[in-house]
Amino acid sequence: MSLPQIQYHLTRFNTSASKLSQCPEDTGAEVAFAGRSNAGKSSAINTLTNAKLARTSKTPGRTQLINFFDTNVEGVRIVDLPGYGYAKVPIAMKEHWQKHLDDYLQNRECLRGVVLMVDIRHPLKEFDQMMIQWCSEAGMPLHILLTKADKLNRGAAQNALLKMKQLLDVKNNPLVTIQTFSALKTTGVDQLREHLNRWLLEDDEAQQEAE
Repeated sequence: MSLPQIQYHLTRFNTSASKLSQCPEDTGAEVAFAGRSNAGKSSAINTLTNAKLARTSKTPGRTQLINFFDTNVEGVRIVDLPGYGYAKVPIAMKEHWQKHLDDYLQNRECLRGVVLMVDIRHPLKEFDQMMIQWCSEAGMPLHILLTKADKLNRGAAQNALLKMKQLLDVKNNPLVTIQTFSALKTTGVDQLREHLNRWLLEDDEAQQEAE
């Protein structure tokens, strides 16, 4: 029996949730995309799926809900988490996002990994460091996309990748992986899909081997 194949272009919107109790049933497998509001998270999701699923805007911080998207494989989802980092967002809303994002990350049993968007041109921000620390403490696999790689020449982009790998000591941390990515040039998309496939389909593969 062959393993299911994720056809990312068939991904469709499921629902939005402002808190954990509104999320879809906690079964199957899902990966969550996170990042500061200007790190290119929505563009990365849209490039991954070759569709305009995630809302992009010139006004950062528009993703205020946890958005769930179903792939063509039953029970396999992609999740778009709220963006962070802009002072224009009211404090009360930031606190609401923080509480329910933390609730989701701590208690979502079907979460297989987090994809963190980081602008390749800038050092890690407070939100980035918070997500990295949370994943480390939770033993959650983390894949970092160094986005907007097209803004640098190839040599500078590879240098930034190497520096980030050294900073996070990926040689001694098998739960952290990093790649360069460009939504504009669609570079790194195949690598991202392969990584997500390992996370999302590993349970199906193990189950079939057991049978």
